[in-house]
Amino acid sequence: MKVLAINPGSTTTKIAVYENYKLFFLKKISHSSDELSKFAKIADQFEFRKNIILGELVEANIDIDTIDAIVGRGGLVKPIKSGVYEVNEALRKDLIAGVQGEHASNLGGLIAYDIACTREDLKAYIADPVVVDELDDIARISGHPNFIRVSIFHALNQKAIAKTHARFLGQKYEDMNLIVVHLGGGISVSAHRKGRVVDTTQALDGDGPFSPERSGTLPIGQVVRLCFSGKHTESEIMNMIRGKGGLIAYLGTNNASEVEDRVKNGDEKAKLIYTAMAYQVSKCIGEMATVLKGEIHGILLTGGIAYDEDFVSWIRERVHFIAPIYVYPGEDEMKSLAMNGLMVLNGQIIPEIYK
Repeated sequence: MKVLAINPGSTTTKIAVYENYKLFFLKKISHSSDELSKFAKIADQFEFRKNIILGELVEANIDIDTIDAIVGRGGLVKPIKSGVYEVNEALRKDLIAGVQGEHASNLGGLIAYDIACTREDLKAYIADPVVVDELDDIARISGHPNFIRVSIFHALNQKAIAKTHARFLGQKYEDMNLIVVHLGGGISVSAHRKGRVVDTTQALDGDGPFSPERSGTLPIGQVVRLCFSGKHTESEIMNMIRGKGGLIAYLGTNNASEVEDRVKNGDEKAKLIYTAMAYQVSKCIGEMATVLKGEIHGILLTGGIAYDEDFVSWIRERVHFIAPIYVYPGEDEMKSLAMNGLMVLNGQIIPEIYK
C-alpha cells in the first residue's frame, strides 16, 4: 500500500510517498520570503502549492491511481485530542476559515482532500495537527480573564520525535517526562509529561523565543502603543509578529543556514541575533523544567536548525545542568504522517470524527 504525505510548512513544502512502511519518494521544496510575499494570505497559496506537489509527482512518475491514502499536515482548527482525522466537510470548512489563525499547515488537509476527490475510493486525513490540546488547566491562565493561553505547537514532529526517543531507550513515551524543542521556521518548546503535552509555548503568534520568521514574546506595552500609533494597520502589525519577524526583521532572511554562514564569516550583527535566538530558546527550556518540577528524562532538540552544531552548543551550555540533551536533526513529520495513514489502512487506527 502507498500513502502520500503532504506537509506545507511556513517556508517549505514537503511531500513523500511511503510504500508498506518504506520510503519510496521524498521531496522538499523551499520557498523564499520574496516568493511567498506575492500572496496576500496563506490561503491564497493553495493552487501554487498544490500545483508544485502535482508537478513533482508527475516528474517522479507517481500516478495518483497507485495511492491508497493521503495524509496532510493538520492546521489551525478547533482544539482537538491527538490522533488521525478524516477530512470531512466540517474539518475542511474550519481549515479554510483558519478558526485559530492562518498558517501554511491549514493547506495540508485541504490539498490532500482536493487531490483525493479525483477518486471515489481515495480518502484524505490529517494527523496530530498543530492544535492538539493536552494542556493542564493551570497552563491556560494568562494573567487576565479576557485572554487565555492556547495550545498551538509543532505537535506532529514533537510527538513523533518523543515516541522515537522513547523507543530508542526501550521505554514508553507514556512513562517519560521530556522537554521537546522544535527548531524550524517557527520554534516551539513543550513539556511532555507521561505522554501529554501539559504546557507549551504558543509558537504561532507571540509566545516563546523568536524564530526565523516570528517575533516570539515581545514587550507588550510597546506593542500596544504601536497598535494605537496610527502608523500601521492590523495586518502590518500581525506580519511583524509572524511572517516578517525574527531573523527576517533583524537580518533580512528566514534562511537559518544563510545566517549560520554569515556568523562563520565574521558578521557580528548576525552572531548577536543568532545567539540571542538560542538564548531565548534556552530560557524557555528552563521554564518548562519548572513545569515538570525538575523530573526530566531528557531535552530533545529537533527541526532543521538542530543540524547547526554551533546553535545546539549555545543551547547546551545553558541548559545541560537540567537534563541529558539529545539531538534529532531535521523532522520525522513525513514518516509520522505516512505511518498514521498506513495504520488507518491496516485497521490499527480508527480515524476520529471532527465535529
